[in-house]
Amino acid sequence: MLFLILSIVCSVTVGVLFKWFRNHAAFNSKAIIATNYAIALLLCYFCFPPQFDTLLEQAPWPLYLALGLLLPSVFLLLSQSIRYMGIVKTDAAQRLSLFIPLLASWLLFGEQFSTLKVLAFGLGFPALLLILSKPTANSNSNWGYPAMVLLGFGVIDILFKQIALQTQLPFTTSLLVIFALALVIMSGVVGYEIFIQRQKISGINALWGVAVGVFNFGNIYFYLKAHQAFSENPSTVFAGMNMGVIVLGSLIGVLIFKEKLSQKNYLGIFLALLAIVLLTYAQLNT
Repeated sequence: MLFLILSIVCSVTVGVLFKWFRNHAAFNSKAIIATNYAIALLLCYFCFPPQFDTLLEQAPWPLYLALGLLLPSVFLLLSQSIRYMGIVKTDAAQRLSLFIPLLASWLLFGEQFSTLKVLAFGLGFPALLLILSKPTANSNSNWGYPAMVLLGFGVIDILFKQIALQTQLPFTTSLLVIFALALVIMSGVVGYEIFIQRQKISGINALWGVAVGVFNFGNIYFYLKAHQAFSENPSTVFAGMNMGVIVLGSLIGVLIFKEKLSQKNYLGIFLALLAIVLLTYAQLNT
């Protein structure tokens, strides 16, 4: 259970760091994300020694390239979503993305849905609308960012599930390659800002990127360890992670950052938690 708690804390901390850093005049999300991937790459290399012997022959490069592009793109959207919509709604939207791979398994792969799964979907979509609901008088109301975060993480989850099916390569070796590709892409973006657009980027962004990278990798590392600890009951990790992030993110957003939530938002969070509980129960009984 300790690994699961640590993974939840690391996941929410990434959002908290972006919320804090954004208040600084020198903030540059692209530089932070690039450094984040450099740190995650190094930690992944030393914590999970890669197996390069079969990489060139058997690696699913189209999946690697897609994830290498999507991960930094969605990370940038995550930063913008936290800016405009806050931690509470962003975390909730991110966790509701779990419905996308399940929907894909039904529409694309012909999986049969139980009554509980259908009910969970029935709760999940209104939950999302209620969570993203915000008074139109607020100029910062931009539900597009968390909606794209939800869609992006959902697609990423589908691609990672495909990576997990590639049994000829350890998952962590694939993760190392994906981090490397994401780093190359973000380094190109930052290089364009520095050398073409002549933007000055403060070195403090590198320090912030180190912090984000450590917690981002910690989220993945402890999540994998939690799955090892609960190898016979993965639904415990699945449900605990999603509910834990929504609850902890909501508490921090409301209590520390004083984010304003309406009754609709609270109802949406409750429905999201209920949908995850139903979905987990359905998974346990299949």
